[in-house]
Amino acid sequence: MTVVRLPDGSERRYDQPVTVGEVAASIGAGLARAALAGKVNGRLVDVSSPIEHDSDLAIVTDRDPEGLEIIRHSSAHLLAHAVKELFPDAQVTIGPVIEDGFYYDFSYKRPFTPEDLAAIENRMAQISARNLKVERKVWDRSEAINFFKNQGEHYKAQIIESIPGDEDVSLYTQGNFTDLCRGPHVPTTSRLKVFKLMKLAGAYWRGDSRNEMLQRIYGTAWTRKEDQDAYLLRLEEAEKRDHRRLGRQLDLFHIQEEAPGMVFWHPRGWIIWQQVEQYMRRIFRDNGYQEIRTPSVLDKGLWERSGHWENFRENMFITHSEERDFAVKPMNCPGHVQVFRQGLKSYRDLPLRLAEFGSCHRNEPSGALHGIMRVRAFTQDDAHIFCTEPQVQDEAVQFIELLQKVYADFGFDEILIKLSTRPEKRVGSEAQWDAAEAALEAALARKALDWTLQPGEGAFYGPKIEFSLKDSIGRVWQCGTLQLDFSMPERLGAEYVAEDNSRCVPVMLHRAILGSLERFIGILLENHAGALPLWLSPDQTVVLNISEGQADYAREVTDTLKREGIRACADLRNEKITYKIREHSLRKLPYQVIVGDREVAAGLVSVRTREGSNLGQMSLQALIERLRREASVGAGASVGDNTPGELL
Repeated sequence: MTVVRLPDGSERRYDQPVTVGEVAASIGAGLARAALAGKVNGRLVDVSSPIEHDSDLAIVTDRDPEGLEIIRHSSAHLLAHAVKELFPDAQVTIGPVIEDGFYYDFSYKRPFTPEDLAAIENRMAQISARNLKVERKVWDRSEAINFFKNQGEHYKAQIIESIPGDEDVSLYTQGNFTDLCRGPHVPTTSRLKVFKLMKLAGAYWRGDSRNEMLQRIYGTAWTRKEDQDAYLLRLEEAEKRDHRRLGRQLDLFHIQEEAPGMVFWHPRGWIIWQQVEQYMRRIFRDNGYQEIRTPSVLDKGLWERSGHWENFRENMFITHSEERDFAVKPMNCPGHVQVFRQGLKSYRDLPLRLAEFGSCHRNEPSGALHGIMRVRAFTQDDAHIFCTEPQVQDEAVQFIELLQKVYADFGFDEILIKLSTRPEKRVGSEAQWDAAEAALEAALARKALDWTLQPGEGAFYGPKIEFSLKDSIGRVWQCGTLQLDFSMPERLGAEYVAEDNSRCVPVMLHRAILGSLERFIGILLENHAGALPLWLSPDQTVVLNISEGQADYAREVTDTLKREGIRACADLRNEKITYKIREHSLRKLPYQVIVGDREVAAGLVSVRTREGSNLGQMSLQALIERLRREASVGAGASVGDNTPGELL
C-alpha cells in the first residue's frame, strides 16, 4: 500500500507503486493534461517518476513558478534538438535557465547568422508539433561518456568526466535527440508552445578566456502568449531607455577602447553628476557625516592586513614602484580606518561617521562591462560609521530611514530588501558573525520591513543588507548596502578608550546609498527615459526666438534666468520655430521659453513643457518662481532654501 498525501491534506491510497502522472489522472483528467512535473517530498521529479513509498506530493502545472522554470529548461533542450537537426556537425555544451528565459552554448565551424536563428526557431516549432515523448533514463557513467564521444559530443563527455564522484547520470531523449540533464522536463514536446529566440552572443567554454569561444543562443519561453507579448513589450521599452543610447543622444558621456570600463563625462553629463554629488554632500552634512579624502594607491601591506589581498586580489589593479608593491584601491574602507586611527579616540567621540566620494578601481572582466552600469573605475557615496556595539542598531535604523528619504527624493518609492549572511570565504570568528547577523536582523525588525534572506551572499568581512530599487517599467536595481564589520577594525588596529579606560575595538558599519554614482546615474536615465526631473536636467530650459527681431530680447531672458541660478540656454538660429521646438523636445529639455513680437511688446514669455503642454504667456518672474519651486521640491529641499546658482 502506497499513501500519497496531497497539499490540501487529503490522502490517496494505491495498492502498488504509482507514477506522478497516474496520481494526477486519478484526481482528474484535466489535472493529468495540465501536469508538467511533481514535487515529491519537496523534490521536483518528472510525471513519469514512480512513487514507491508513502510520500507528500504536489502536482506542478504551468501555473506554478516551478512549472515555468521546467518549460524554460525543456525549451533549451528543444533549441539544442533543433540545432542538431539543422546543423548535425554542431556540438552542444550547456543550456541553463536564466531570468525570463534560457540559453544554450554551441561549438560550430562558422558563426550562426540571424537567418539561422529564424530557421532554428521554426524547426523548434516543428519538433514541438511532433508531440515527442520526453523520456528519462539512468546511464552508467562510463557508458554515457562513451555514448557522447561516439556521437562526436566531446563537450558533453567532458562535463560528465568533471562531475565529482562515480554516480550514474541521467539522460533525456526526445525523438532522435539525447542530452545530459538532471531534469525534470515536460512530458512531451507539445507542451512547449510559447517561445522565441532572442539573440546571439559569444561565450568561452567554462567561462575561461583560454578556452574555445562558443556561440550562445538566447531564448525566452512562457506559459501564455500574452505573457510573452508583455515581456517583449517591456524589452522594447527598455531598449528605448538604454542609458548607452541616451548617453549618445543627449551628449552626456562616452566610453572608448583606450579606457575600457571608464567613463568620459561630457559637459552636460557632468552637470548631472555634480547635481547628484552635491545633493549627497548635503545629505552627509545634514546627518552628522564628516567628509574626508583618502589616497587611491596604497601599499600591499595594508591590503594584506585588511584581508583584501587574500580575498579580493584578482579584482585589484596592482602596480610596482621602488621595490614596493601597491594596489589601486577597489574600496575605501581600509583608508577610512587609517583616518580613524589618527589621534586617540574616546567613547564620547562615537559614533564617528566618515564619508567620502571615493574613487575606486576594480579589474572587472571585459565581458562583464556594460556602459556606465558595470565599469572598472567608479565613485561611491561611501561612508563608514565607527560605533560601539550598543549603538549598532540605532545607527542601522537611522541609516535605513535616511536611505528611504534619498530614494524618495530621486523618485523611487518601492525598495526591495535582502539580508546576506556569511559566505564560505570569510574572515572573523563564528561568534562575531553570529552577533553581526543578529544585529542587522534586529534593525530590520525595528523598522518592520519585509525582507528576504540570501544565505552565503555576505561580504568576506561581514553580513550585509542590500537595498534594491524597482524602476518605472518594473526592473530591479541593487544600489544601497549596509555591512556590519567586527573584523576589519581589529585587523587594522583601530581602537577607542572606553568609559572604564580600557581599550576597545569599534564596530564598523560600511554603508552606501547610491552605490556607484556612475551606475546610479545610468539607472536614473533609464528610469526617466532621459527626461530627468528639473533639478537634475543639464539644461533646464531653452529660450527660442521666432525670428531675428526677438534675438536681443531672447538673450536678455536667457541672461536673467542664468543670474537666478537656472541652467538656461538660447537657440537663436534662423530656423522655423516648429523645427526648433521638435529638436529640443528630442533633447528632453523640461521647458521651452518662446518669444515672438507679442512677448517682446508685453515683456512676457510663452512657456511649453517637454510633455507638449502649452502654459501660455507669463511674466519672467512667474516662470522663475515656478522653476525654483519645482527644482527645490525635486531636490528634497524646502521651497526657498536655495540661493541663486546653488541648487538649480
